[in-house]
Amino acid sequence: MTSVTLKKNYKCVQSLQQFYSGGPYTVSSDGSFIACACNDTITIVDSSNASIKSTIEGDSETVTAIALSPDDKFLFTASHSRQIRVWDLSSLKCLRSWKGHQGPVMGMACHASGGLLATAGADGKVLVWDVDGGFCTHFFKGHKGVVTSVIFHPDPTRLLLFSGCDDTTVRVWDLTCKKCVATLERHRSTVTSIAITEDGWTLLSGGRDQVVNLWNLHDYSCTMSIPTNEAIESVCVIGTTTSFASCLQSKKAGDKSAFQFLTVGEHGIVRIWNSHGAVCLFQQASSDVTVSKDGEEEAKRGFTSAVMLPSGQGLLCVTADQEFLFYSPIQSQEGRFQLNLNKRLVGYNEEIVDMKFLGVEEQFLAVATSVEQVRVYDLGSMSCSYVLAGHTDIVLCLDTCTTSSGRTLIVTGSKDNTVRLWDSNSRCCIGIGRGHMGGIGAVAFAKKLHNFFVSGSSDLTLKLWSLDDLPDDVNDAFSLKTKAVTAAHDKDINALAVAPNDSLICSGSQDRTARIWKLPDLTPGVVLRDHKRGIWSVEFSPVDQCVITASGDKTIKIWAISDGSCLKTFEGHTSSVFKVQFLTRGAQFVSGGADGLLKLWTVKTNECVATYDQHEDKVWALTVGKKTEMLATGGSDAVINLWHDSTAADKEDAFRKEEESILKGQELEIAVLDTNYTKAIHLAFELRRPHKLFELFGALCRSEDAKNQVKTALGVLSMEEYRLLFEYVREWNTKPKLCHIAQFVLFQVFSILPPTEIVEMKGVGELLEGLLPYSQRHYSRIDRLERSTFLLDYTLNGMSIVESEPEPEPEPETGVVDDPIDESLMEVVGQGQERAAEDGLKKRSSKKRKSHKSNGGNKKIKA
Repeated sequence: MTSVTLKKNYKCVQSLQQFYSGGPYTVSSDGSFIACACNDTITIVDSSNASIKSTIEGDSETVTAIALSPDDKFLFTASHSRQIRVWDLSSLKCLRSWKGHQGPVMGMACHASGGLLATAGADGKVLVWDVDGGFCTHFFKGHKGVVTSVIFHPDPTRLLLFSGCDDTTVRVWDLTCKKCVATLERHRSTVTSIAITEDGWTLLSGGRDQVVNLWNLHDYSCTMSIPTNEAIESVCVIGTTTSFASCLQSKKAGDKSAFQFLTVGEHGIVRIWNSHGAVCLFQQASSDVTVSKDGEEEAKRGFTSAVMLPSGQGLLCVTADQEFLFYSPIQSQEGRFQLNLNKRLVGYNEEIVDMKFLGVEEQFLAVATSVEQVRVYDLGSMSCSYVLAGHTDIVLCLDTCTTSSGRTLIVTGSKDNTVRLWDSNSRCCIGIGRGHMGGIGAVAFAKKLHNFFVSGSSDLTLKLWSLDDLPDDVNDAFSLKTKAVTAAHDKDINALAVAPNDSLICSGSQDRTARIWKLPDLTPGVVLRDHKRGIWSVEFSPVDQCVITASGDKTIKIWAISDGSCLKTFEGHTSSVFKVQFLTRGAQFVSGGADGLLKLWTVKTNECVATYDQHEDKVWALTVGKKTEMLATGGSDAVINLWHDSTAADKEDAFRKEEESILKGQELEIAVLDTNYTKAIHLAFELRRPHKLFELFGALCRSEDAKNQVKTALGVLSMEEYRLLFEYVREWNTKPKLCHIAQFVLFQVFSILPPTEIVEMKGVGELLEGLLPYSQRHYSRIDRLERSTFLLDYTLNGMSIVESEPEPEPEPETGVVDDPIDESLMEVVGQGQERAAEDGLKKRSSKKRKSHKSNGGNKKIKA
């Protein structure tokens, strides 16, 4: 058997996170990003792949309104706190904020000039604000309910403002004379959406009374009322230059003044209308909205809003399930107008319970969440390609396979006690398996021939389902047949696995045991007993006669199939282990658990190679690609992470960095030889060599023009290098032998950088806390040394009055013969050399003793 290369590291290359929780959103002028409300934050989402570009933290209150400036530079938000904020999207900083409404702001609109912002409040007021000053320019009061929508007239020269309210009226406000010029009363329920035609002379209003009204803005009369037979949530005018208009040319009537508009609402379908004769030009045959079937209100959970994308990019519809559906118009071969669903971005996935890679190239990922549908994601764009809807309760488990004929199948198990078989090409259910009396907790396809799958349920039974008679073309789902049934465990079955040769099945249960079953009759085999808690995951080794299990007792065990003995036990997770999968032809495996950790293990050494903490909650789902060995994880935090093997890339990066380090090390030595200290210090920082850096600063300090040279060397550093220098200085400052250089460098840094920049440096507080105590200790020691030098001065001064040997001619005034100090001693003291001074003191003391001896110990005193 050829040796395998063990994996050492994985990197999270892509992540699908929650970015929309329902409510307000706005699209940029070029359609490249969407600003969405996500609970109390605002997420800026790339519309191409649903990746979060940035997140703006709010004020801990739910966001109620969002608007963008025409140039996409500023974002306006409001929340339940009634605070209106202006954000700079380049720096993500709040420029200004203010309050004005007595209730939450329910709608916003920015004027085409970008200088005015209109806000609609739950207090029934409509206010207009000066964006730069943050002051109110217009205060409109007249509505008797919650104002739901507000728009400016698209023509900047016509200073008109339109507002729709749940008091069933639309009001027109003149910004010049600051008053209401018209009240449009024709609706019988809440006005949910208003729009204006391209020519600027017709206003459209849609409401939950299932009517769209057309208003003439010359005299504010209602020209037409169009019944739609559904509660309208949004109405959009179709521009004459858009792709929609070009595809609708054949549908147009002869009236040149006619225009087209579309409506969306509770039924979850798009309708396109012609104003001439109120004709419905197009209606979707079926809804693309996935709805929950747990209540009678399912028919009313359709689209919540829609917007025409700029530059003819199509239509964006938002559902009640936090999904963004992107449509583009096409013409069929028969010349019929059709809407093509290009992309589906899911704003929130609920709790992810299971997932599997799909397709020969594994470019899709089937995901089961806490809903009745299974979502299939395109890993390239991270959009939901299609949804498998049919179950009537939550889907708990799934598995995928590709048959020898190239057909890709998906099997799902649900709490509705049924299993369903799906064809990924037709995207429809082709088989239903009934017979279980409890929710299906685990399903698994055959690995070799793909002619059966097995299911385990909370009714404690295993069922083997046959796929032998599976037809190639099925219009309606047929009933799947069972080949074998057995009572397997004493508690719920959580996990199933089929051996690579399709001869064995392993089941794991909450009864703390795993059991081996022989096919095709589900004959009992060995029982694996040693776990202290329920077993959540089982998997056969692809090469060895063993099986691996993961349990709620925080351990992972490998068992021998022959006798059921435990071969190895792996400990490392701090909570229950939910999933385990083999890697690298059985030489390694990965595991995920309730601690939110993903761990990579090597079987032979019992070693945990790497631990990854990319989830904030339990990791319920883990799958490994058979071809690419790419990982996908998901859990209770509603996040899907994709992981790629980075072992080879990391090795290559390490080799490249080592090569660059050697070359830069040579440059450093050359710079030192050339006494180019500025370049040498810069290279030492790049190479992270604090010892070499200390040597360079020491050499500079010994030079004649030390201060200027150090300032020159430090002047080229970046703020990150300054922070690193503070770390090095902090370490040097702890050692008395190195503190002199450290203090010298620190003094030069403080003379170069102003205090304001030092304070803004990341982590500077901790660095200064490490510098202060040692610096105080060093200065205290210097003070003690300075004070100790005064003792020498005092001693020498005192020695000036000590009597020496008598001289021939004593001074008659005092009668005292002064003892002259040795000239050599004075010379030594003058030079400040302590050692010489000490020698002089010893000599002087010797003379003093001789003098005392010759004089009998008596001094001459005044007569």
